[in-house]
Amino acid sequence: MCGGGSAVTAPESPAPLVGIIMGSTSDWETMQHAAQTLASLGVPHEVRVVSAHRTPDLMFSYAGEAEARGLHAIIAGAGGAAHLPGMVAAKTTVPVLGVPVQSKALNGMDSLLSIVQMPAGIPVGTLAIGRAGAVNAALLAASIVANSQPAVREALRRYRAAQTESVLANPDPSAAGGGASHG
Repeated sequence: MCGGGSAVTAPESPAPLVGIIMGSTSDWETMQHAAQTLASLGVPHEVRVVSAHRTPDLMFSYAGEAEARGLHAIIAGAGGAAHLPGMVAAKTTVPVLGVPVQSKALNGMDSLLSIVQMPAGIPVGTLAIGRAGAVNAALLAASIVANSQPAVREALRRYRAAQTESVLANPDPSAAGGGASHG
């Protein structure tokens, strides 16, 4: 295991297949949604703070060791200058999914543009700003894992079926709290 940080998985738990990293503890408010989504799908994962600016050596070793450790994907959340996803992607062939964390200064637009504007040759799969991006990053990571893990593929199918059922079970939003019907 790469030095520093703490893994969420217990010693008797399966080895993590997805790494969730973030630039600082303040990013957890957003990134917890990725962890919760992976947990609900039964995808073994780890969570760590790995700062591109404050702990660059840790970031390089984490990225460099990811493939050998068996990670199938890395979800990297960052705000502001948001260099973490791109720098990690530059140091590994493991797919990196970037989640822009909403910032106070520019509501996350700075993070989004920093993550999405990668040069050709160093891809980062960039998601939406905030919670939706964290959830979708987890779903994409689970889809990557599902290529070799049939149980995860089935969990994804159940997740999607539950979403469909939820919409079909509540077709009239006005019935839930009184809004006018526009349909």
